[in-house]
Amino acid sequence: MSDNSYVDTSYSSASIDALRERIAQAVNDVRKQTPLAQSFTNFVTINLVANAQLAAGGTAAMSFLPDDIVDTAEIAGSNYINVGTLLPFYKEALPQIAYKLHKNGKTWVLDPVAAGIGKTRTAILESFRTYPPTIVRGNASEIIALDAMWGLAASDSAAPGTRPAGVETVDEVDAAIEAARRMARHLAKHSPSGKGAVAVSGAVDLVTDGEHTFRLPGGSAMMTKITGAGCSLGGVTATYLAVAEPLVAAVSASLLYNRASEIAERESNGPGSFQVALLDALWNVTAEQVAASEIIED
Repeated sequence: MSDNSYVDTSYSSASIDALRERIAQAVNDVRKQTPLAQSFTNFVTINLVANAQLAAGGTAAMSFLPDDIVDTAEIAGSNYINVGTLLPFYKEALPQIAYKLHKNGKTWVLDPVAAGIGKTRTAILESFRTYPPTIVRGNASEIIALDAMWGLAASDSAAPGTRPAGVETVDEVDAAIEAARRMARHLAKHSPSGKGAVAVSGAVDLVTDGEHTFRLPGGSAMMTKITGAGCSLGGVTATYLAVAEPLVAAVSASLLYNRASEIAERESNGPGSFQVALLDALWNVTAEQVAASEIIED
């Protein structure tokens, strides 16, 4: 199991080849170490999240109890919180969990599903500003909404017309670039490693640590036809965060999903078989395939 001691790297001078080496190492380390990444996640998709973490090579643990989450964090490599489906007690439980993870120096990934919808979800997400995650992974609308909630930019710089649309995005990835960069810098200030990252899912995924930004083409549109594709990606991102620094973890998980979903689309006949094929592909895609993916530095 990883001790979360990241290797210091400088992406200002590192080549894409050096990044590819770190990606391959992350994929291999997960499969060799089978790190535990626990989840407090959407109960609609909890099964797929756990199975995806296992298929990627990690170990899963699911809980909704604050004391259970905090105690398990002591032996987990990283943690994952998803706000997709809420119960009343989450409003008190999730800020408490975030505070304890921060106090104990634990890394975690946030999926701000449907950010901007409902007073309870908004209160929970706003509370994370003070004790934020290490990685945020969401669609463009969610990233823009969370950036506004946290007040990371002047109000007049917010993207015009942006609005939540359930779990779907109404914004293109490009509209969220500056919000993602601001957010990544904010995460880094509070991170145990001094590093943070934001991953924006879309037709071409985008990952940034606030200073360096990468676009990751590919993937399958079938990912939008099953429930929990994004949630499971968040869980797998936490799995990678157990063995790698935030930027590498976020890029590696996104590329793994792009390659696996492409394979799954070719081998499936519809949403049902696609989900099965996706889990198989997460298991079978090699570190070399992931690391050889197209990566465009922005």
